[in-house]
Amino acid sequence: MIHYSLSILPALLSGARMTLAVFGLTIIGAIPLGLLLSLGLLAKFKPLHDGLNLYVWLMRGTPLLLQLIFVFYGLPVVGVVFNRFDAALIAFILNYAAYFAEIFRGGFQAVDNGQVEAAEVLGLTAPQTITKIIVPQTIKIVLPSVGNEVINLIKDSSLVYVIGIGDLLRAGNVASARDVNLLPLLLVGIIYLLLTAMCTWILRRLERYYRYYR
Repeated sequence: MIHYSLSILPALLSGARMTLAVFGLTIIGAIPLGLLLSLGLLAKFKPLHDGLNLYVWLMRGTPLLLQLIFVFYGLPVVGVVFNRFDAALIAFILNYAAYFAEIFRGGFQAVDNGQVEAAEVLGLTAPQTITKIIVPQTIKIVLPSVGNEVINLIKDSSLVYVIGIGDLLRAGNVASARDVNLLPLLLVGIIYLLLTAMCTWILRRLERYYRYYR
């Protein structure tokens, strides 16, 4: 069993690298986009606010798998073609940005306006108020929810399997079907658990750091 596990491990690790690529690039793209969208959701300009609400509703109200299939298989019908990896990133970033937008919107609204007024009385400039008062408290508020989405993203990344990307789950499925053995899938589960455990540890460290802002 150990010899067999070592023989399939390179393929699984190669798939894990693809999983981490999808995960990392989605985080890099979705969090800043979600932050920008949250500011739009808080805007008083009604057409912008309503348009972004519609976008968030569509992204959160339909399955990510459907969105992934639509981007890769549906858009070519109207002449818009992406390769597999780009299609996956577009679908994942647009989907997770909608979730992050709602999380950040709630975080900004949870900061007491009285603290902003107090900062003005103390003579803080607008940038100082944002960086020293609003942002630290917002991060503390949203961090648990963002953490949940990050953990979900690790698992959701397995959906790229349906458009033929060689991720961790696909590598495990190929080895399991070829060798008629469940051990590859067991190893896949262990690798996913290790990835989620690592992210959980990092997120808990961040939460402890931001406990300063009570």
